Amino acid sequence: MTTKDTIDLGEFQFECGESIPSLEVAYETYGDFTGDNAVLICHALTGSAHVARRPDAGDETAGQARAWWGDVVGPGKAVDTSEYYVICANTPGSCYGTTGPASENPETGEPYGTDFPPVTIGDWTRAQRQLLDELGIGRLHAVVGGSVGGMNVLDWLRRYPDDVERAGAVATAAKLDPQCLALDTVARRAITSDPNWNGGHYYGGPEPEAGLARARQIGHIMYLSKASMGRKFGRRSAGRETVREEPPDPAAAFFPYREVESYLDYQADKFTDRFDANSYLYMTRAMDDFDLAAGYESDADALAAFEGELLVLSFTGDWHFTVEQAESLSESAREADVDVAHHVIESDHGHDAFLVEPETVGPPLSDLLADGLGGSSITDTAPEQPDETGEFAPVHTSLFSR
Repeated sequence: MTTKDTIDLGEFQFECGESIPSLEVAYETYGDFTGDNAVLICHALTGSAHVARRPDAGDETAGQARAWWGDVVGPGKAVDTSEYYVICANTPGSCYGTTGPASENPETGEPYGTDFPPVTIGDWTRAQRQLLDELGIGRLHAVVGGSVGGMNVLDWLRRYPDDVERAGAVATAAKLDPQCLALDTVARRAITSDPNWNGGHYYGGPEPEAGLARARQIGHIMYLSKASMGRKFGRRSAGRETVREEPPDPAAAFFPYREVESYLDYQADKFTDRFDANSYLYMTRAMDDFDLAAGYESDADALAAFEGELLVLSFTGDWHFTVEQAESLSESAREADVDVAHHVIESDHGHDAFLVEPETVGPPLSDLLADGLGGSSITDTAPEQPDETGEFAPVHTSLFSR
């Protein structure tokens, strides 16, 4: 069974202290709920509730060409919807059905624009908890997410530690590093400096497409690695049939229009057709603001109340959320006596690996759901630990420690 629906959670107060009279949350569910098989999937920055393929929708939902994790979630897939009841909800501040800046403010009859309250990842988690309450779901068998969705997972562990049995935090970190904060800042300024942005109140008029396009291009560069960009594009010129619509300046026509430029332009054009510029501002700020240790003495202190199992997945070619950041998160979990494994995947795809490598992401997630951290495909970076007799017990090792 699959369900695509929207639920009104009523008045919602954000962590900033501001409220809106009605928060509608768009969500999709897959499979049958048996009481103890619920798995919550947390989407990444520009994702939606459409995590798996739905035959009744022709796989076209919310302006996206395909389900964003359709090779990982579904019948017979790693997150098997014939066995688990999977829920994915669009987050507040986004533009895929859940209330956000582009939504109508019922008090004015106009889109909120930048009058929409500032949104945090904590607001996402609280909205998801309220949605699950409405659906009659208490404790989750698992919560899984990648990128900023992985931060959403970590927030579940510190906010509702008793509600989660197992967690999969994929290609994520306890907080962003300064380089990524800087790039996100430039991306947002590309939007807010677009003359059509109009302080965020551009609905009904020309939209800041040029600014949003530049912001997305910066994002795509962050999601790829040097190796993957070299393999895909090199320094090759685009084909003769591919011509810039408008060279940025007269002299540019003398120089080749390269494949990497063509790729970025194509991705930007697709993105501006499906995403809202204000939502991009809100979603990136929520990601930048997240700090697992906020309000606690440390990351370890923030995780200390969680008594379930945590699988941390990282990718060697990912410089957005690095292996080192994932190891730091895992060390904090170990310090808090959380049952954790850090599984490192060798990949040169960059941050996008968690989306484009179902063959490497799927097996450890499948094992986590079925068998916990004892699953045969799950490795760990932790050194060998002595057992009860004082002997060193064999542990899985990962690429990180080789």
